Amino acid sequence: MIKPGKLVYWRDKSAIVLELNGFSEAIIRLIENSSTEVVRVSDLALSPSTELDLKAPHLLAKGKEWDKAIKRLELIRPIIDKDNRNVYDVEKVAREAGKSVTTIYRWLKRFDETGLASSLLRSPRKDKGDSKLSQEVKDIIKLNIERYYLVKERPTVCKLYRHIELDCYDADLTPPHKNTIYARIKEVDQREFLRKRYSPKHAKEKMEPLRGRFPNQGSPYSIIQIDHTPYDIIVVDSEHRQPIGRPYLTAGIDVDTKMIAGFCLTLDPPSSISAGLCIAHAVSNKEEWLAKRDIDAEWPIYGKMQKIHLDNAKEFRGKMLERACTENNIIREWRPKGQPNYGPHIERVFRTFMGESHSLPGTTFSNVAEKLDYNSEGKACMTLGELEKWFTLFVVYCYHHRPHKGICGIAPIKLYHQRIHGTADYPGIGLPAPIENMRKFELDFTPYFERTVQREGVIIDHIHYYAPILRQWVNARKSGHSGEKRKFIFARDPRDISIIYFLDPDSKMYCPIPYLDNTRPAISIWELRAVTKNLQKDPVYDIDEEMIFKGIRKMREIEAEAIEKTRLAKQQRASEKRKRRMAERRNKWKDIHQEYTAVDNTDCNIAEDEDDFISVPFSDIEIS
Repeated sequence: MIKPGKLVYWRDKSAIVLELNGFSEAIIRLIENSSTEVVRVSDLALSPSTELDLKAPHLLAKGKEWDKAIKRLELIRPIIDKDNRNVYDVEKVAREAGKSVTTIYRWLKRFDETGLASSLLRSPRKDKGDSKLSQEVKDIIKLNIERYYLVKERPTVCKLYRHIELDCYDADLTPPHKNTIYARIKEVDQREFLRKRYSPKHAKEKMEPLRGRFPNQGSPYSIIQIDHTPYDIIVVDSEHRQPIGRPYLTAGIDVDTKMIAGFCLTLDPPSSISAGLCIAHAVSNKEEWLAKRDIDAEWPIYGKMQKIHLDNAKEFRGKMLERACTENNIIREWRPKGQPNYGPHIERVFRTFMGESHSLPGTTFSNVAEKLDYNSEGKACMTLGELEKWFTLFVVYCYHHRPHKGICGIAPIKLYHQRIHGTADYPGIGLPAPIENMRKFELDFTPYFERTVQREGVIIDHIHYYAPILRQWVNARKSGHSGEKRKFIFARDPRDISIIYFLDPDSKMYCPIPYLDNTRPAISIWELRAVTKNLQKDPVYDIDEEMIFKGIRKMREIEAEAIEKTRLAKQQRASEKRKRRMAERRNKWKDIHQEYTAVDNTDCNIAEDEDDFISVPFSDIEIS
């Protein structure tokens, strides 16, 4: 956290934070010349600036290597952020881990430099590749652990070792050392260990939190609760304004302050994509996001949360989300099944959002009884983009500034201000440090694919991508499997699929790979799915890249034509309105003139026939 007295770095210079000025500025004193500066918080860092890269070794790590890194992180976690950390704390961790103090200091240094769990991965050994045990011995150990050790009778490790030793002698193999067996036992997942040797109930009691109320953390971004819900409104498409269905809202709420941390609104059912986009939005600084939507309001909550609280939906249990959270030191915590008292915060805010949207045209209300005979599809008028902007306006202008019963009638943004800047009773915790490499963080939470590299590049969803860096991996084969092609990892941002990101196995860095045909327009995954769906309805055409972008061009031409027709129609209506207004003025003038002429002729008795004296304005002016 960035707070007064904290050592920070500004433009590669070390400084001390003197005071926080609102949510976006800080007053600092440079150490080298003791000068004072007023700077933006987003320009500060907690460590000296280094060359940012897009390395992602957490995706390439093998299961056992990753488990060891996680265990190291769990060992040093109690003293990572401890302000008064001393040698006794390190010695205590070293004794618990069975490691030397030097090793613990080395782990702490590596983690402090990056803040990533992948920094604790074991460095490659010089003798990497030299196997200490043969594959036959490894198979015997694994088989005996599963069949003999992980059973309800709970035999000792010594008895397990005698079984392994006997099987090795029968196979004419050298048995492993007993310490090797102990090491293999430690690698067994603790939850699986308890479940198989005791019971599922025992594992649940040991590994899951106790029943009770959701704990109050007392600081912002300690826990962010995330969930999905269908939105109670029908939206229309942006071209023909025809109803296309109900969107889904994925939102995250800060449990302590009740501030909305971030959200994602999509027409797709809940998935790991929407969960990842919601987390990335919650972490990001939202100034630029609001500016793009022309919203002049404050949404100050940002930064990396300590823990996210999730339900047991499958989209929250994917491999991508698990590794991304662990890589960025974010703890995932599951809501106990059948215990709704652990998830009230996000459920209550969903009820608030839906209740507010029930006044919008096209609402579906909460149930059929409330809807009665209301025609939701016929009344629908908002597009997904318009609904997103409306929802954002409600959050930043209304929800954040209304008193909240769950926090003693205080507005969420006021409580967040108190937590950050402090009050007369307790000091504030300071502003969160911004994510230095936000692009890498976003890519960690986007879906990734495994594909082979062909001569024409790589193909994902019928679209070709290519860059020179792929050349060395064309038709690459797996090591030891000469007949099977090697697959590589590619990440993709669903909002813009014109570029995918190739994870180079050598440098372990993300490398951007554009379209093979760079004349193609940038599109989203939702546009691609819409075109693909339309093409599948036509039995004549096969789905290929040319047809996809032809459909995209036609869709955008229709959209541009619709916009132009709407503009011309508005212009025509305005012109007709002006003509009617001018005609009404002329008729009014004629009536007034006729009344004036009739009165004048009656008083003067100049003529008996009114038709002989039709007065025309300015007719008495002679033109020479």
